[in-house]
Amino acid sequence: MATFLVLLTFAVGMLPVVGNLISNSVIVVISLGVSPGVGVASLLFLVLIHKAEYFMNARIVGHEVQATAWELLSAMLLMEAAFGIAGLVAAPVVYAWLKAEVKEQGMI
Repeated sequence: MATFLVLLTFAVGMLPVVGNLISNSVIVVISLGVSPGVGVASLLFLVLIHKAEYFMNARIVGHEVQATAWELLSAMLLMEAAFGIAGLVAAPVVYAWLKAEVKEQGMI
């Protein structure tokens, strides 16, 4: 199963959101085949890793656009609530543009 799992994760990893859901679902189902405890542990691990990814991305992208992590996380949360997944993806770019415009106008 390990070879299948690696190949599947690599292949569906090319799909932005759906690929992540597919590979995570397969990992959890295979883990449940081992035992319910392993299934729950793998699900918790995957959720924690993907939530940590938001913080790491905000820190990395924030450094590039001269914004702190909390600014980008707030923008991502707001834009996702307003526009869904497209807003989440566009949030760093839109926030960097807005911040540059406000700085240029001398408001901050």
